[in-house]
Amino acid sequence: METQAIEQLIRTGLPGAEVQVTGDGSHFDAVVISESFAGLTPIKKQRLVMETVKVQLASGELHALSIKTFTPAQWSATEV
Repeated sequence: METQAIEQLIRTGLPGAEVQVTGDGSHFDAVVISESFAGLTPIKKQRLVMETVKVQLASGELHALSIKTFTPAQWSATEV
């Protein structure tokens, strides 16, 4: 699976999200920034993102996805 395809799946499932995906073809890392994460626990944020790629995970097309989630305010605070 390509990084651009994963980014598109996440953006489709979380409209307005900023998404950056890196990886080697089977293991990927995603940074997802979305206002929809406001007020959610870390596990709920992870579940929201995983829901966008559940079909690909179930089929084995996507093997592993590590996710870091941020609200826009959290992301701004992490940038130096």
